[in-house]
Amino acid sequence: MEEYLPLIIQLISGAGGGIVAGKLMKGSSLGTLWNSVAGIVGGGLGGQVLGMLGLGGAAAAEASTGMDLTSILSSVAGGGVGGGIVMVVIGMIKKAMAK
Repeated sequence: MEEYLPLIIQLISGAGGGIVAGKLMKGSSLGTLWNSVAGIVGGGLGGQVLGMLGLGGAAAAEASTGMDLTSILSSVAGGGVGGGIVMVVIGMIKKAMAK
């Protein structure tokens, strides 16, 4: 279970990031449910990208003996930022297609 913890944190943080991005960008919001879904996808992607860059997330958790504060915070940051970015991109595409 411990090997999945960073991914779970990233997905939950991504959902939060998507919701926050939707609240901040009302014109691009997809609604709470779809903001969350887009955020979850972005959270998973953001965490994986940070891991590939060696900046934390799942890679840092695997390298350490357990989940320390740094790897937890990097999972939260990667997931939240990734979730927000994906939600904004999808929202902008939706808005552009509606014109």
